[in-house]
Amino acid sequence: MKQVVISGTGLYTPPFSISNEELVTCFNTYAAQFNADNAAAIAAGELTGIEGSSVGFIEKASGIKARYVMEKEGILDPARMVSRIAERGDDELSLQAEMAVAAARHALDRAGRSAADIDMVLVACSNMQRAYPALAVEVQQALGIDGYGFDMNVACSSATFGIQTAVAAVKSGQARAVLVLNPEITSGHLNWRDRDSHFIFGDACTAIIVEAKDAASSHHQFEIVETALKTSFSNNIRNNFGFLNRFDESGSGKADKLFRQQGRKVFKDVCPMAAEMIKATIAKAGLEVPQVSRYWLHQANLNMNLLISRMVLGRDAEPLEAPVILDSYANTSSAGSIIAFHKHQDDLAAGALGVICSFGAGYSIGCVVVRKL
Repeated sequence: MKQVVISGTGLYTPPFSISNEELVTCFNTYAAQFNADNAAAIAAGELTGIEGSSVGFIEKASGIKARYVMEKEGILDPARMVSRIAERGDDELSLQAEMAVAAARHALDRAGRSAADIDMVLVACSNMQRAYPALAVEVQQALGIDGYGFDMNVACSSATFGIQTAVAAVKSGQARAVLVLNPEITSGHLNWRDRDSHFIFGDACTAIIVEAKDAASSHHQFEIVETALKTSFSNNIRNNFGFLNRFDESGSGKADKLFRQQGRKVFKDVCPMAAEMIKATIAKAGLEVPQVSRYWLHQANLNMNLLISRMVLGRDAEPLEAPVILDSYANTSSAGSIIAFHKHQDDLAAGALGVICSFGAGYSIGCVVVRKL
């Protein structure tokens, strides 16, 4: 079987950033107006007033200080709190495809590849802006790639599951090189009026080139040493939005049609699962934990990452051992671990080992052990 490498990565960062201070000002304005408008019902116990948020609460709960979004004025309008982005015509490049194309070109450049070298395009992310046609086929067309493409969704683990799918395609000879894309517009599924989650998500897109080692020529190669995937059903992270919603009008506009989670249960369940998965994948690769120099973890919550790395290492990780990008990007779902990998890889020496690990709704967990070439 062929040896396979990641030969390039790319990143698209949206043009707008929202600070915690901006977000809290908007949320508290909304909460104050809601409480004033419903003062009588709240006093009578018929409604529950909305508690204000704070910068301190957000940073303690998550480690997030800001997030990038595709549009911010609509989000920061207390009367709206949803982005204002016009629909595009069927003959125009879709918003998500536009992000993917930008990240793809970055990755192709780092890999020293062109569209002619790619046989397969895989878009792996949490939310698609339409049911069909597949976004991957639209991106394939926009980049001028001759081959095939398809979409997949494993929530926040989509990127690592996508890498494994790409590895299988290259090893089997189905593709010379695969372009894996993770365009996340998570601001679209976030309830900006929910105090417990309004700060969690941000938008971004990452891209990964996976190809045969004997054909790669870039200066940014990582051999894929081992992969492992796991899913276990849980309702603790859920979004019920879908095209069958129209069957029951009573559910229209309800909170369950956006992101929701039982955060404490997720923390308790996922941290040990992820830590054990990382250790098991390292062992499966014939390695030991002390041999691994870096852990690029899913960027959902700083406290989760601190605990997971502690459970793996038996001590607190040094900052560069488990780099953090969620302070400025927030949770970008499937893109998070790849943003960390993209931004914190060039300093590693040849031969250094690392683990890309993602985890999220499903539950789903994906691990990829890599070696710098």
